[in-house]
Amino acid sequence: MIFPNAKILDVDLTSKEISMREIPGETYRLYPGGSALGLYLILQEMEAGIDPLSPENMLVFSVSALTGLPVSGQSRVNVTTKSPLTGGIGATEAGGFFPAHLKGNGYDAVILRGKSEKPVYLYVDEDNVEIRDAQKMWGKVTGEAERLIKEDLGEERVEIAQIGPGGENLVKYACIMNMSNRANGRNGTGAVMGSKNLKALVVKKARPRKPHNPEGFKTLTGNLKERFAENPGIVGLGEHGTDGELLGTNMDGFLATKNFSTGYFEKENAKKITGTTMTKTILKERDTCYACAIRCKRVVEVEGKVDPLYGGPEYETCATFGSYCGVSSLEDVALANQLCNMYGLDTISCGATIAFAMECYEKGLLTKEDTDGLDLKFGNHEVFPTLIEKIAKREGFGDLLAEGSARAARKIGEAAIPLSISVKNQELPAHMPQYKPAVGLLYAVNSFGADHQSCEHDPFLVMPADSKERKWLGHMAALKEYDNPHVLDDEKVQYAVDGQRFYSLMDTLCLCQFAWGPAWQLYGPADLIDLCKYGIGWETSLYELLRIGERRINMMRYFNAREGFTKKDDYLPDRIFEAMPDGPAKGHVMDKEEFERAKELYYKFVGWDEETGNPTEINLRRLGLGWLLEKDKELAKA
Repeated sequence: MIFPNAKILDVDLTSKEISMREIPGETYRLYPGGSALGLYLILQEMEAGIDPLSPENMLVFSVSALTGLPVSGQSRVNVTTKSPLTGGIGATEAGGFFPAHLKGNGYDAVILRGKSEKPVYLYVDEDNVEIRDAQKMWGKVTGEAERLIKEDLGEERVEIAQIGPGGENLVKYACIMNMSNRANGRNGTGAVMGSKNLKALVVKKARPRKPHNPEGFKTLTGNLKERFAENPGIVGLGEHGTDGELLGTNMDGFLATKNFSTGYFEKENAKKITGTTMTKTILKERDTCYACAIRCKRVVEVEGKVDPLYGGPEYETCATFGSYCGVSSLEDVALANQLCNMYGLDTISCGATIAFAMECYEKGLLTKEDTDGLDLKFGNHEVFPTLIEKIAKREGFGDLLAEGSARAARKIGEAAIPLSISVKNQELPAHMPQYKPAVGLLYAVNSFGADHQSCEHDPFLVMPADSKERKWLGHMAALKEYDNPHVLDDEKVQYAVDGQRFYSLMDTLCLCQFAWGPAWQLYGPADLIDLCKYGIGWETSLYELLRIGERRINMMRYFNAREGFTKKDDYLPDRIFEAMPDGPAKGHVMDKEEFERAKELYYKFVGWDEETGNPTEINLRRLGLGWLLEKDKELAKA
């Protein structure tokens, strides 16, 4: 099989030069999409040490060789850049219809470099690519900007990835929105786009993509009823969304509450913000991504308050604006979600930063004089509309919070620093390491900051050893059954390493973890081999695919090493190692010595230097990444 070439669109916003080139198939096969492809392009030419918000930073949108095929879970787009939030590599994924149509226009990646003198947007209709004036869209929220772009083009059949005022004003955790409700949400990629005066990337809707072998492809798409019947987790995900698990997490005593100071939100309050309550009350409909049968996307409506255009809150948002802030009003959590989508703000970092400010306020580290008169007590949802707008526009107190909780803490004072629950300046998602220590380990070592979608979660190993879900990675089926998920022994560390490689692979291939991940498993690893074979004629193996996932992890770590990151940046906040104060998990403690031992074992398992925690030359060369060392020598000479 001849692997397809990758077509790259390269746009210099400073000079207005637009060019197109191809990456040969034998190279594309090593970096077949997502942030692996993004990093390959960035590391070819971008020097270390640049300001993330300078014209020298590159912003890369990338899909994969599989994107756009008519099967559930393939329509995702990655954005790769140097992160203004963490200072390291930034990589973030989003679903919707934009990814499939970007691929349908013939492009595997779009490089955006430089800075336009005035606000512009990029319009792509196959080989017709235009840089168009966006001054009348600048300053507008996403829904209004989308309407104006379509009006400007005289064309409704487009998909739009854009920033809101948060990105324009360089909020450190600004995101990139498509459909006004799907977010490339973490690492502040929206701020990088705003620094380039780029409002949007717009693609014309394209014809559906056909698989390489239609008959073989039917083995994946022709038996959906049976697949759903075999996996009730997928059915529940569609019915109640990702927020369907919130109440169960709370009943175990590990729902991050009041800025991670406890893991228990009073039962009646937790019930009010869970997915089942959403389904019964404010859910208007279930939306989906291109060609996906799961339909897990929430669309909510509260008359006169919440517009269904902006989708609905998922688990992370219901936690960060709900339990993190001590708020139990689902309508106000949905409003906060809408405002973040309008202004283009990551809901995890935004909600967590507000929760951080609330704890600072309650502890007397902030006063009403500091907060522009806002009463930032836990539970006060009335501050959300004013404060989110202030953050997006960098007005008053909002300007401080727009920096994220870690930077804000350093400005507030020494006593505030432990209250920022973050890693590498990025706020923790709503999965507590005390409950899921393997996830917590990867929070610490992840190159792009704390992330909950970098491996399978610990409760997976509480499932019976002979269950079909446990067989997702060969020897994983033989791992012992754990009585509880809290253990962080040697086998758990190996589990985290193997899981990280598999999830890295899914991110590289731009596959949705809900369709292709081991726990949900509408499709499994064997199906992934068939997807490659029947979808694009790629005869591959799980060995090759996991090596691709490992290659991406090492490229990310190498990028960060160039920026001065070492193992000292791999930590968890001190609060994570404190005893749970109340609730069903009262008294439970995550052992810090056990965590540090597991971290050292992780470095050994992945073959990184035990002193620095970074990839060794031999490991890079083993993965075919020796060119990185040679390229840096060339850049240093230049």
